[in-house]
Amino acid sequence: MKDSDFLINPIRISLVEDDEIIREGFSVLLNQTPKFNVVSTYGNCEDFLKNINNDKPQVVLMDIELPGMNGIEGIEKAKKINPKIQVIVVTVYENDDLVFKALCAGAGGYLTKNVPSQYLSDAIFEIINGGAPMSTNIARKVVASFQKNHHSPLSARETEVLELLAKGKSYSNIAEELFVEKETVRTHIKNIYWKLEVHSKAEALEKAKKEKYIS
Repeated sequence: MKDSDFLINPIRISLVEDDEIIREGFSVLLNQTPKFNVVSTYGNCEDFLKNINNDKPQVVLMDIELPGMNGIEGIEKAKKINPKIQVIVVTVYENDDLVFKALCAGAGGYLTKNVPSQYLSDAIFEIINGGAPMSTNIARKVVASFQKNHHSPLSARETEVLELLAKGKSYSNIAEELFVEKETVRTHIKNIYWKLEVHSKAEALEKAKKEKYIS
């Protein structure tokens, strides 16, 4: 599709975001571009999926944390209804688990909500033209994942906990970032020590980095 084609047939966009202020802000911003047509906005996945065949969006901007069905499940269902639909996740969450779940579900891009407004528009053009738009920090996570030793004995969540420890995060900080109880973090760390056959945080980090279990 050539750039001039968008003026004749603007890109049809749906927004799925439960924060009304953000949803309306995105809608106003995108509709200022003649090449975009925000055909629908929804506060949940259920309503979006119910109307997807009528709306016929080419691109969907999807939040992850939503009331009812979460965005990852919404992406999977949307792609089953229309495999050609392009989904860009726009969220505040950056943890590895959610990034890779979203990409595996069929998202073609992943942005954090603090990206400049122009980047949002650029990302829509990029995904329509076959690209995979990602915030810089998300792209780094994806690259780092390919550099890791995928024969690690650690689970994805244990790896995430260890990476946060490597960044100097406290147990409380880790619990808050991963939306779990502090005691759950302690359990993960006990399991990490056991699997790596170490007895301290320093030993765990040294072995994990040496074996490329973490970047």
